[in-house]
Amino acid sequence: MRAEGTIIPVVRLHGTIMAQSSPLRPALSLASTAVLIEKAFSFTTAPAVAISINSPGGSPVQSRLIYKRIRDLAIEKKKRVIVFVEDLAASGGYMIAIAGDEIIADPSSIVGSIGVVSSSFGFQEAIKKIGVERRIHTAGQNKAVLDPFKPERKEDVEHLKRLQLEVHETFINMVKERRGTKLSDNPDLFTGLFWSGKRGLELGLVDELGDMRSGLRARFGDKVQMKLITHPKNFLGRPSGQPGIEGLGSQIAGAAVDGLLSAAEERALWARYGL
Repeated sequence: MRAEGTIIPVVRLHGTIMAQSSPLRPALSLASTAVLIEKAFSFTTAPAVAISINSPGGSPVQSRLIYKRIRDLAIEKKKRVIVFVEDLAASGGYMIAIAGDEIIADPSSIVGSIGVVSSSFGFQEAIKKIGVERRIHTAGQNKAVLDPFKPERKEDVEHLKRLQLEVHETFINMVKERRGTKLSDNPDLFTGLFWSGKRGLELGLVDELGDMRSGLRARFGDKVQMKLITHPKNFLGRPSGQPGIEGLGSQIAGAAVDGLLSAAEERALWARYGL
């Protein structure tokens, strides 16, 4: 029997997944999401927690930490987790999505990209043209591998590939554990390819096509109430953890100095999926 007026807490996990963020470039990490996730699971009468995901991925470590916090609390609090994919749940975004007992995606959303990627730039020719000499001193012959101001070494790339394969194996095992027999035997499933939500349903990457309002009404009745979980605010009315006026200027200046390449990398993550 459906409970009328059931309250379902909703957590929005939107953005790139990175260990560090700034006021100008907020990102998903365990540190930035833990309070929201734990607050959502604290609703004692709620039979489930709904999570809205829109992320191109990012840090595999932070992705797994967020995934694990959701699963740990789901088991501890004995609640179902229903994940709703908006535009994108790819790479680390999909790793978080599999924390759901059910994954519901928009038919035009993008899911998958079960793989590992590392990106960088090679500046060695550029610094030659402007007359800059690279000087680097290390203790340990492999301390400066993959230096973007030096030509790539074959052995460095091979080492990176081995590391990527280990991370990829962890990702694959997580997907198999969570999705189990729902997964198709498509040979491209773990190659890093990504698909529409509609195709993801056929591949077993998602369970259903739809949206949050319709999905929750179908499960908990027409009077279900969705309670969006937000960060608590401090006495100045700002979300706790946000800088005050006295600290904001220095953070903005710092973000302007070191944020250009990070912003370009973040944009490239979204652009990889045509968004």
